[in-house]
Order: sequence, then C-alpha cells, then structure tokens
Amino acid sequence: MIDFDSDICGNFESSTAREWLETNGIGGYASSTISGAHSRRYHGLLVAATRPPLGRMVLLSKFEATLVINGERFELSSNRYPGSVHPEGYRFLKQFRLDPFPIWTYHVNGIEIENSIFMIYGENSTVCQWKIKNRSVISALKFEIELKPLIAFRDHHHLKHENAEFDGGYNAEENLVSVSPHTEMPTLYFAHNARSIERQGQWYRNFEYAIEQERGFDFREDLFQPFSLRFDLTTDARVIASTERRLIADVETYETAEIERRKELVKISGAKDGFSSRLVLAADQFIVSRGSGKTVIAGYHWFSDWGRDTMIALNGLTLATNRPEIAKSILIEFGKHISEGMLPNRFPDAGETPEYNTVDATLWYFEAIRAYVEKTGDYDLLREVLFEKLIDIIDWHIRGTRYQIHVNTDGLLYAGEPGVQLTWMDAKIGDWVVTPRTGKAVEIQALWYNALCVTAEFAKRFGDGERQKIYLSMAAAAKASFNGQFWNEHEDCLYDVVNGGERDASIRPNQIFAVSLTHTMLDPEKGRKVVEKVEAELLTPVGLRSQSRHDPHYASIYIGSPLERDAAYHQGTVWGWLMGPFVDAYLKVNSKDAATDARVAQIISSFKLHLTYAMAGQVSEIFDADPPYAPRGCAAQAWSVAELLRLNSKY
Repeated sequence: MIDFDSDICGNFESSTAREWLETNGIGGYASSTISGAHSRRYHGLLVAATRPPLGRMVLLSKFEATLVINGERFELSSNRYPGSVHPEGYRFLKQFRLDPFPIWTYHVNGIEIENSIFMIYGENSTVCQWKIKNRSVISALKFEIELKPLIAFRDHHHLKHENAEFDGGYNAEENLVSVSPHTEMPTLYFAHNARSIERQGQWYRNFEYAIEQERGFDFREDLFQPFSLRFDLTTDARVIASTERRLIADVETYETAEIERRKELVKISGAKDGFSSRLVLAADQFIVSRGSGKTVIAGYHWFSDWGRDTMIALNGLTLATNRPEIAKSILIEFGKHISEGMLPNRFPDAGETPEYNTVDATLWYFEAIRAYVEKTGDYDLLREVLFEKLIDIIDWHIRGTRYQIHVNTDGLLYAGEPGVQLTWMDAKIGDWVVTPRTGKAVEIQALWYNALCVTAEFAKRFGDGERQKIYLSMAAAAKASFNGQFWNEHEDCLYDVVNGGERDASIRPNQIFAVSLTHTMLDPEKGRKVVEKVEAELLTPVGLRSQSRHDPHYASIYIGSPLERDAAYHQGTVWGWLMGPFVDAYLKVNSKDAATDARVAQIISSFKLHLTYAMAGQVSEIFDADPPYAPRGCAAQAWSVAELLRLNSKY
C-alpha cells in the first residue's frame, strides 16, 4: 500500500504534484492529482477509449463534492483558477492511499469521510463512492453529500471551451441519468443511488492546469455542469460513470471482482515483497486489448501503443510477472502488422493506419520472441507462426526496405534519410530531427547481430542447417566490421554512429546494448571498458543520461516550450528504462560476488522512493539530468516499469 499523510495531503503544492492513475484494460483511464485539482489536460474521472485502445475522450472531468452536516456546507474539492485555489478541500484531506485503488480520507468537524475510485475492467466505467467512516459515534447528525459532475466531451489531447453547440440537457430515469452533448460522441450514463437530482446547466470557467502551462501549451479550460446529485449518507453514496447503462446495485460485485483480479495478478507473479507487488500492479495498467489480441500503452497519459516500446517492455510486463499468455498474444498481434519487413512504430490516436518509421522496433521483436521462448519453451508457436516472419524480416533487410534500411556491404545495418528519425532517440520539431543518427547507429548494430544469432539458433532447433549457416556467416561479418569501425581508442568506448568516414564520438547510452544483449560482438575487455565509461559519464540513481555532461550540447533540464523540451529530450535527459540494460551489462563484466549483488540491489532500490513522488505507484518516463533528478515527461511509462520488474525478478 502506498500511503500519504496530512503533511503531504494538506499542502496544496505537494498534493497537486502527486498524481494517481486507474485503467480499464482497453486503453481508457481515470487520473488526477491527490489534491483533486487537475494539473494536466489529460486528467479526468472517465477518459473513455472509444476505439479501444485509442480514441480516448475526456467525458467526465470531475465531481465538485460538498459535504453537508446538519445544513452546514463543507467543500471537499480543489481547483486552480487564475490567481487562486477554490475551493480548498485539500485542507480537510488527512490521508491518501492506494489500497489497492485510490482512496481519500477527509476529516471535517470530527467526521471522517472516505472517497474511493476504481474502474471496471474491460469497459469504460468509473465507480466513485463516498462513505462516512465513524457514523456510529455521531449518529445524531444528518449527513448529506452533493455531487456536481463537470463534463468535457473532448479528445484527451485538447481542451474544452464554452460553446453554443454544447447540448447541456440530460435525461433522468430511476437511478440513472444520461447526457449526450455531441451526437458524434458516446452517451455518458450516471448510475446512482442519489436521493434527488437538481437541474443546474452552467459553465465553470478558467480551470488552470499547471503542467500544461509549464509545457508551453494552452492551459485553461471550461467545463459544463448539467445537474447535481444529492445523497443521504445513511448509506454509501455511489455513482457509476459509464458509456454503458449500469445498475448501481452491482457496485459491490464490481468492487470485489476488481480487488480479487489484482490479488490474483500479484499471486501469479510470485512477487516477493511490497515493492514487487506494486510494480506488478503498475505493469498491468499498460497491458490493453487491441482487436482480438493484446498490446501495450507506451505511457500515460498521451502515448498510444508503440512497437518499439511494446517489444522492449514485453519481457518485464508479461514474462517477469508470469503472464506469458499475454506475451504470446502481443507477439501474434504485432506479427499481423509486419509490412515490408518492418514492425509498426506506433498506432496513432487519430486513426488505425499504423506508422512504419522505426528501425529498432523490428529488431527488438527478435529479442522479445527469444525471451518468450526461453521462458515458455513454446517452440510450437515459433515453428508454426513466428519463425517464417523472422526469416521474412531478415530477407527484407538484406534487400532493403523503407528509409534506406538495408544491410551494407560490410555486413552492418544502415538506416536513415533526411527528415526522418528512426531510432529510439526520435525527437523531431517541425522538419528538424534533433538527433538524426543517420547511418550505422551503435545499438542498431548490436540488435542486428543479436537478431541474426537468435534466428540462427532457431534454425538449428528446426534442423534448417542452411539458414543457420547463412545467419552465422552474416553475424560473423557484422562482428568483424563492427569491431573495426566502432571502437573509439581515444575514449575507450564505442562511437555512437558511423556514417562513411564520419564517426560520432558523443558519449551516449546506446553503446550499452553492445554489452547487455544476449549475443554480443565485444570481447570481455572492451565490454568492461564500455560499462565503465557509461557508469562514469551517464549513470544516475534513476537511469542513464542520454548525453554526457561534458558534451557541449548537454541539456540538464527538461522543461519549457515544446521546442525547448524536444531539444533536451535526448541531449542529457535521464531515461529510467536504460537502467535495465545497464545492470545486465554490469553483471556481464563483473564477478558474481556479494559486492556485485549489493551494487545491483542498490541500483534497483533507488527507484523505491520514486513510487511516491510523481505518479503514485508508477515510474516516470524521464528525469532531469542533474540532482535532484526531477521526474518529467509521462508520469507512467511502460518500459520504465518493465525494466525494473525484469531486473527485480531476475536479480
């Protein structure tokens, strides 16, 4: 359980800096801050995936909640407006915990009231409950709560502003209210056990979202309040906000089912402590349905499912949690979308047509399959479905595919052309590719060599000696060329990119993959020197810097306008997911002894405190490159969680 006391909860800045997240397994989510004041455009109590796992829309932004005790009103909500915070409900907030879902405890004039929120798995439904905890002590008092829903009905990337086209009406039935402001959007249903409904029909204007302002975006929003619900708190107040018609009488059944589902995930995983258990639950939030299969949301709140992120995260999210059936589904689902020997880079929110502009996602597919087969021994799936796909991918890379991705005459893999970004360092501002890395990038060679060796092993398993020989020969050629072209004698490490006679000597983390992957082209001594260089120049308590501090282009802070942030994204900014390959590489080049074990344990445990600093129970995408390593970017990132889980289960 993650728990915050009144020192955090009663401080507006501290409680607003910490977020929470609930997800529904189909791409939808509910999220806000502990204080209840939204700080992002993406915050809302029901952000529905209208085309699972995408098409996400903020339908219900929040409830304005007022506790009424013998006629006296106490506002429990918090909002940031221009120049003020109103109401100041956080002052009554004494505790917030994840147990297992978000629960707030307010103390008002000796009264203890608890608010909880969870989503129903598999559908766009959020359940909100309010209950008096110490009713028996104060039974003579009359308790009511008034809830005013504030609705947005907009794409989650945009903001709502008051407009005349917004239909503010509602339909009321017994224990059910529905609103449908725009005909092209879903109807939102409120199942409830309220005593009465009162028509309101007004706009709340100028909510301010601090993180959007910090990020250089539009940060003010208007929300509409169609009605209010009034509950007699002799029983718990309950609301199900949903795109489906739901019965309020089923709340306890939904709650029990969700608690048991999460308990089962932890049990199956074999989690050995509270830290591991929390990571297992964090991992589950990224696994969502796509068609008949599964995929991975790369990060909350704004990322969709990305091929690269999915393949990198697959091991930690599914295999390390003992859910190989999910891994199998993901591998099959992405296999359906292979085109010209390439895996999709991402599935955009705006449509179903995948984008094929990545060189590494496809190569990570080989490593994901290798890890899956090693975990499960499922050679039937490999033989019947996946092996031919891997052969086809290699064939396409030999003859050449999009963006000049092809095997060069030296056996190494070339990729890139002007105006495109193909590696994971993919920031682009207009036509400016910040880190183009055109040519032969170091981690692409490591992944290519690994892919050839993995496929050669599979060929041997299936008695395909001819292909085994071909792939091993290609791997040997790549290894010889790599060692001849990439070793930087001056720095005792690897060049980042080789392109003809040009060699990029930037000290970046990409070279760690030449040591960390299952199959490596480096001898032990060179591997040790790479790890030492990365440790000395790039290692922080929360991941690896994307650029050395000594580089003239080094950017230590990821903040400001989109231009400023993207310019710093891979120029120093720390990436948490890179801790995984660093530990793998560190263990390869160091003796297995108590000192090494202690060092690895220290590296992993450095993230424990972070679970209480940004998104409660989650791991951020990136961090500033210098102390105090402030968390930035997505507050919950799949590969950050996945690599921690993989390390924690393995070491």
